[in-house]
Amino acid sequence: MPTEEPRQRLHPLSPVLHGAKSLIVVIAGLSWSTLSRVGFGWFVAMVVVLALGATVLSVVSWWNTGYHVVGRELRIHEGLLWRRTRAIPLERLQAVEVVRPLLAQLTGLAELRLEVVGGGKTEAPLAYLGVAEAAALRQRLLAAAGRAPGQPPAPVVAAAGPVPEVTGRELHAVRKADLLVSQLLTPQAFLLPFGVVFVVAQFLSEGSWSFIAVASTLTAMAGIVLQPVRRVLDDWDFRLAREDAGLRVRNGLLETRVQTVPLDRVQTVGVTWPLLWRWKGWLRLRLEVAGYAAGESDDRNRPDRLLPVGDLRTAEMIVDEVLPGVRLTALPLRPPPARARWLRPLSARVLGAGLGERVFAVRSGLVTRQLAIVPYARIQSVRVVQGPAQRRLRLATVHADTASGGGAAAYDRDLAEAWALAAELTARSHAARQVR
Repeated sequence: MPTEEPRQRLHPLSPVLHGAKSLIVVIAGLSWSTLSRVGFGWFVAMVVVLALGATVLSVVSWWNTGYHVVGRELRIHEGLLWRRTRAIPLERLQAVEVVRPLLAQLTGLAELRLEVVGGGKTEAPLAYLGVAEAAALRQRLLAAAGRAPGQPPAPVVAAAGPVPEVTGRELHAVRKADLLVSQLLTPQAFLLPFGVVFVVAQFLSEGSWSFIAVASTLTAMAGIVLQPVRRVLDDWDFRLAREDAGLRVRNGLLETRVQTVPLDRVQTVGVTWPLLWRWKGWLRLRLEVAGYAAGESDDRNRPDRLLPVGDLRTAEMIVDEVLPGVRLTALPLRPPPARARWLRPLSARVLGAGLGERVFAVRSGLVTRQLAIVPYARIQSVRVVQGPAQRRLRLATVHADTASGGGAAAYDRDLAEAWALAAELTARSHAARQVR
């Protein structure tokens, strides 16, 4: 029988944070129309009653929520009316992330989010724990996930004092000025002044400055600038370090995240050169990682950030950490045949594909240049696809698929070359998996 340790509860302030989040949702749900109908006094009373009810439910839920480690399982008990116990096998654990939303930062707490192989979404987040307790539990679970069966994990010991968020050998820290400038060099930010001038001109010509018109305009403008602002907040103070378990990423301003990207789960490395970044010589690096929650609605939960913005030299250094021996400037990229211009008159000259010593590389994109790098050992299947126009021109597209659902596609290759490329990819991927 596995040793069963006592069940531990979440931090006592957890119901307060959940109640505060519920209060924001309640106010947003009631809206201004409710205020105008019932008056300020009744509006405040409704908010107080609903917030108190949500807080009471949070307290009762907190009382019934707990976790403990039994053998090689993390068991999480939760539920108010219907009790539920989830057992998470530690050998299926891919990553444990320490996330600190704004309210958690103000109260010295943190949230633990678990990523499990084959999970449809992030598993059973533990919200909230003390920062030291969250860091200690994270290290314990990751260590137990890589430990041989039968060897029990060490008990949780909460460290005294602040816990370092990034350990190991530091690789790179993104300059905040570069991050801000990179988001100003986006289509949303570039076209925003023209949109403001257009809307103001419409108002002046029609003479309509009503509250509804102004509010609608501000809402539309907020929607335009939301994406660059969100990227700045998400990637603020981005730091990358190398650990034994992989790459350690720390980022975020209002919500800080500490993630470990396991290098043995990396399926594809993607390089992107946005049009307005090229004159600065900047690019972006992203990853596809197997075993992470592909169905997660919030893409910020996905550990795909490798370099939000940086130059080629920095990118080559980071890529060499992920894929040793691979140089971005030395990939053997060959263009498609000249007749591919009948299908892609503008972008055919940009296309390229080639077989490196360890990776398959594909280049594409006219306005936004992209490069996909797939290690042979990560290729799950190879496909040769021909459309009607391609058949007339004796062209074909070669797809190299990975376990993450992504991969790379070499567009419009000569038909004989496409079949030879597919056969070579199949042979190399099989050989790479044999020596892993």
